[in-house]
Amino acid sequence: MDYSQFLYMHDEISLIAVIVILFLADLFLCGDRKSGTVSKALSLLPVGLLALQTAYIASALLCPCGDGMSEAFGGMYQNTPVMTLVKVVLNVGTIIVFLMADSWMKRPENQIKVGEFYMLTLSTLLGMYYMISSGHFLMFFIGLELASIPMTALIAYTKNNQESAEAAAKYILTALFSSGLLLYGISLVYGTCGTMYFDELAAKFSPADTLQLAALVLFISGIGFKISLVPFHLWTADTYQGAPTTVTGYLSVISKGAAAFVLFTILVKVFQPMVEQWNTIMLWIIIFSITVANLFAVRQNNIKRFMAFSAISQAGYLVLGVMGGTAQGMTSLVYYLFVYMVANLGVFLIINVTEQNSGKINISDYNGFYQSNPKLSFIMTLCLFSLAGIPPFAGFFSKFFIFMAAFNAGFPVLVFIALVNTVISLYYYLLIVKAMYIVKNDAPIAPFRSDCYTKTAIAVCALGVVLGGIVSCIYGYIDTLSYGL
Repeated sequence: MDYSQFLYMHDEISLIAVIVILFLADLFLCGDRKSGTVSKALSLLPVGLLALQTAYIASALLCPCGDGMSEAFGGMYQNTPVMTLVKVVLNVGTIIVFLMADSWMKRPENQIKVGEFYMLTLSTLLGMYYMISSGHFLMFFIGLELASIPMTALIAYTKNNQESAEAAAKYILTALFSSGLLLYGISLVYGTCGTMYFDELAAKFSPADTLQLAALVLFISGIGFKISLVPFHLWTADTYQGAPTTVTGYLSVISKGAAAFVLFTILVKVFQPMVEQWNTIMLWIIIFSITVANLFAVRQNNIKRFMAFSAISQAGYLVLGVMGGTAQGMTSLVYYLFVYMVANLGVFLIINVTEQNSGKINISDYNGFYQSNPKLSFIMTLCLFSLAGIPPFAGFFSKFFIFMAAFNAGFPVLVFIALVNTVISLYYYLLIVKAMYIVKNDAPIAPFRSDCYTKTAIAVCALGVVLGGIVSCIYGYIDTLSYGL
């Protein structure tokens, strides 16, 4: 066996090294022996190590070698520049989540085991790495389960919260069902083609083969649960509401983005001969996802349930890039993922810090929020405007590019329906803005100060929302990488 192949997996190996270092630090520097200085150092260690690892894997994008394509183990593992870029985006989102989680983990009533939280989170991230770089269905499935199972523990992390345990139960049961569908679809692929390598499958697929068509439907159904697309979305609102807000933010962006990227790559690499069939399936899934989620979001008062239906709708917009399987669609999908990440995590940062300081989680609780917390109200407005697609914020440009990709792929009616739904989404996002600025409240949420970690994360998200659209080189750089997929 040629062990040098492991060197091609430097992204994954570097993340494993981070997990091992954190494990040893938690093992030897935990307990009552921790001083205040050591405690602060340990809280910065995960962020620092992950930032270094992000810089390391990003260096491959700045200093490319050859065409940037690498393979290992006969093509079971594959890596391209655009895959590395998606990993960098997910890393940045995870760093923001770590900064968000610090104040939540320090509250004694939550009984949080800090080291385990970081290791579980990074384990899910490692699983997403394997999903993204998979060139074989078995590696894809292993990565998917590695990303899903630790997530259940994260959702149930607040042991004294019954809603958290219920949310975890609903998530794991749904995940098991979706994994069963997906595994059955993979078995049909192997049974009809005799291989599970992505590069070999496209030549063996035929739209006339009923079993292969069933495999396509089962694959889209299984991955649709992970992205929470309609009609595979019923777990989302309950899980988002019951999970700790920090975990909800991670679940809404990081895992969803990885699954959407993998959906695109596998449809293009494996199911390309069935492009007409999966275009039809995805068209109806997108229409129902955007429409149903928007209609239900209008009715919500709990802000985490509201963000759950917002996430379902945003997932519909995100997978618009899948239509046609074009390089422009890939560019738009990755760009949309980046913009959605900073805007959505910006909202969850403010929800989290407000919940930690006041215990308020309903939209009506934000009535008059501007009176007592004007800075947070302003940042939340920027992020909501970006999610709604209002210019000149980054969300406007991400929607423009994703619509343009779908239109150029030959789906003008779908783009029109998506545009109509954008107006509906604008209405319900503005409901929160109205509550903060216009609705009077004699007893608004009391003023509070955020910790430095939260302030840093909010600043990063605000800069991403403002600059992500007007700095045109971001989209152009992604475009140069996407043609190498």
